[in-house]
Amino acid sequence: MIKSRVKSILRSGGFVRVVGINRVADPWFTELAGKLGFDVVWFDMEHRGYGYDRIDPLSLACRATGIDLMVRIRKNGYTSAMRALEFGANGVMVPHCQNAEEARQWVEWAKFPPLGNRGFDGAGADGDYALADPVPYLKDRNDETFLAVQIEDQHAVEHAEAIAAVDGVDLLFVGPADLSIDFGVPMQREHPLVQGALDKVAKAAARTGKWWGTVTNTPAEAQKELLRGARMITCADDHFILVKGLQDAQKQFEHVRIP
Repeated sequence: MIKSRVKSILRSGGFVRVVGINRVADPWFTELAGKLGFDVVWFDMEHRGYGYDRIDPLSLACRATGIDLMVRIRKNGYTSAMRALEFGANGVMVPHCQNAEEARQWVEWAKFPPLGNRGFDGAGADGDYALADPVPYLKDRNDETFLAVQIEDQHAVEHAEAIAAVDGVDLLFVGPADLSIDFGVPMQREHPLVQGALDKVAKAAARTGKWWGTVTNTPAEAQKELLRGARMITCADDHFILVKGLQDAQKQFEHVRIP
């Protein structure tokens, strides 16, 4: 059965390096991320139009290189988390989790008993297509998958410790852009309100023995958040790599003229 690189690193006290892949959603690019040594691919279904069928080939590319696949799901019910996991995701990320009650609901859908009430199939990629012994499979999937819930609203920040305390929630993940918008200071990551929220989440995670992470756009931001206690940081995103590459090419060639 699939083992989680993310959980292995976090359990050993390390930190996880994330690469966002949601524009070039082809297996070769995901495989490349694995070969380069990233720890987990963040595949976004919240803001993109992909179907569940895209998860399967990406998870295969991840398994080929030992990298994890984390799917940010659409919040449309029970099958959202379950199908992502059955198709081979090592973890699911839930956007805009507001309180402990909502967190418990996602645990219910993403984890098998006794933590949750996920329905058994065992014939997906996560169960080795029914080759896995079904009884150990149940425990293994609870142990080797992770549930990340996003803290992206003021309300969630105030309830961060209660959310983190929910058994089965593995990681809190702060979305600083949405958080800054909700605080009325759009895109001002360094604003005291946003920085105070990050401190609250960090303390909530520490008090409950959970991991947390956030979006980091530069090595300096990543280092700052690691010092604050974060253990999941973002290193790259295919959309912005493509945009920056085109911008650089345009600037480099804009002065080329016919002699």
